[in-house]
This record gives sequence, C-alpha cells and structure tokens, in this order.
Amino acid sequence: MKTRRQVKILELIKKHDIETQEELTDFLQKEGVQVTQATVSRDIRELKLTKVPMGDGRQKYAVVADSGEELSGKYRRVFRDCFLSMDMAQNILVIRTVPGMAMAAAAALDAMAVSREMMQSCVRSAASMTRCWLWSI
Repeated sequence: MKTRRQVKILELIKKHDIETQEELTDFLQKEGVQVTQATVSRDIRELKLTKVPMGDGRQKYAVVADSGEELSGKYRRVFRDCFLSMDMAQNILVIRTVPGMAMAAAAALDAMAVSREMMQSCVRSAASMTRCWLWSI
C-alpha cells in the first residue's frame, strides 16, 4: 500500500505542477488512493521531495537527486561546525557541541552511519581521540 502510494506520488509530481500537500492529497484521492495530509507529509519526507521554482514565481514538488558523496560532505561539514570536544564517561562517549546544535550533530552521525569500530578506535586513546575523530570523518 505504502509503496504503491509513493510510486503514485512520484508519477503525479512528474505529470502535474503540484504546489501544496493539499493539492497532492486531492490528486491522490482522484486516483482512488485514500490518504490524509499527514500521510502525504510523511511520504514527501521519505521520498526526499523538495520544492523547485517554476519560473513564474511559484514552486512545485520535484525529486532532486543528491549524490551520496555530496550529502556525505554536507553531514561532515555540519558535524565539524558544531563539534567542540568529546570525552569518555565509563562506557559512554560524550560529545560536546555548540549550544543548540546537539540534534544536528546526532543527525549527522546517524546519516554518516559511523561504525562502532571507528568510534571504538577513536576513543581508545584519550589524548588523540579528538584528532582521530575529526580526521576520520
């Protein structure tokens, strides 16, 4: 059901200039797909749809394919910009960030899929862990 709905969303945004979630919901319902605006919102996020300019001042939903390498660079930049320091508290790695940026740092780590082995190798030596961490990402 979800996959079929998301395929239909991709078809519709290629066929029509869809500007809002409500408009997309209406198109889906006309196609026989019963859906709520909240579900459409989640699908848009999962499909990584974005709004692009149409040229007349309006915007429409579109699929923008970012390369994995480009995204990885963005995540590294976000993490480096908000990273202050890190330390060990028994078996927990504590990462200090710029105030208000802890969630961004956590999201960047999740997106980069930092391996457990890399984390462990960086925390083995407290004297070099910050240097090891920053050079490895």
